[in-house]
Amino acid sequence: MPQTADEKRSAFEREALPHLDTVYRVALRFTGEPAKAQDLVQDTMLKAFRSWHRYETGTNVRAWLLTILRNTFINEYRKEKQRGPTVDISTAETFSLFDKVQEEDPEGRFFDQIIDDEVLQAVDDLPDEFRETLVLSDMEGMTYQEIADVTGAPVGTVKSRLFRARRALQRRLYDYAVEMGYIKRRSP
Repeated sequence: MPQTADEKRSAFEREALPHLDTVYRVALRFTGEPAKAQDLVQDTMLKAFRSWHRYETGTNVRAWLLTILRNTFINEYRKEKQRGPTVDISTAETFSLFDKVQEEDPEGRFFDQIIDDEVLQAVDDLPDEFRETLVLSDMEGMTYQEIADVTGAPVGTVKSRLFRARRALQRRLYDYAVEMGYIKRRSP
């Protein structure tokens, strides 16, 4: 059933915008830089809005948005490595897309407070497919099937990547966890 422009905008705001913080957090993990993450989110949301007529109402809008995010990242932002370095515009205005919904994620704010730079750097240093799976599972709470839908990988591959990502983080962060008092050092 065709929608008017106002109906389309209203439906998009109601269903897609509540996931804006999630899209940003995943974009930040993918890009590693806030400015690039903001650009990626803007591109993702624009593509999602333009393709809103293809979204099937009642399906998982978060997975649909993260699929668009992932495909945009792969198609555009990895090509950036081949183009060489870009100019850092530190004087640019801060990101303020859809201000009214940016702070509606208390769980995200809590997560940001307990995870420090050492842990985030370890996550960022994982190989792309491991980092992507770990972020979607452990940071965004997606199921194996949802991750498989977003990444296009079979569920078994998702499970394997998640296991390997967690193992790599355990090895990398063991001494740090002991130092911080999270765990006791194992006996030799």
